[in-house]
Amino acid sequence: MELSRRDFLKASGAGMGGFVLLRSLEPDAILPRRSKRASSLLKKIGEKTTICPYDASGCGFIVEAVDGKVVNIEGDPDHPINRGAACAKGASMRQLSADNPWRLSKVLYRRAGGTEWEEKSWDWALPEIARRIKDTRDASFIETDGSGNIVNRTEAIACLGGSALDNEECYLLAKLTRALGLVYIEHHARI
Repeated sequence: MELSRRDFLKASGAGMGGFVLLRSLEPDAILPRRSKRASSLLKKIGEKTTICPYDASGCGFIVEAVDGKVVNIEGDPDHPINRGAACAKGASMRQLSADNPWRLSKVLYRRAGGTEWEEKSWDWALPEIARRIKDTRDASFIETDGSGNIVNRTEAIACLGGSALDNEECYLLAKLTRALGLVYIEHHARI
């Protein structure tokens, strides 16, 4: 049988039209929907979808909250990227929630050469961190290299960003570290 280009286009159009018509009349007859199979995994109350903050893959998760507290986080079976699965980082996302009972809520400090942790307040910790960063930067700041080129940098401080940071926080961290003159700036999702 000889099939012309015009006849091929007519047959293709008629076939697609029939498929669309049949799909609209009986949606699950041809291609069953994924959500029908996965609906047993979903819980009935307090669910919201979210994107995993780790490694920029964009995996989807379902977060269940009851009375304002996160009680469960699981992979979203309807999400096109991970289809309900979770890597080790994503599976541990529950640890990021503010109401996690195992999350540290106080500043712990160990003196140089010490073996015991001390509880400190944030009012003590933040100025202490800022002072140590400034002291280290001032002691190690390089204005010019061996050839006389202006470099304005420090090689004594490095920054390793965390994957729990969102885009805006990463942007601000990069701006801060570059303003301080850091050259060793990395993000652990790339390592």
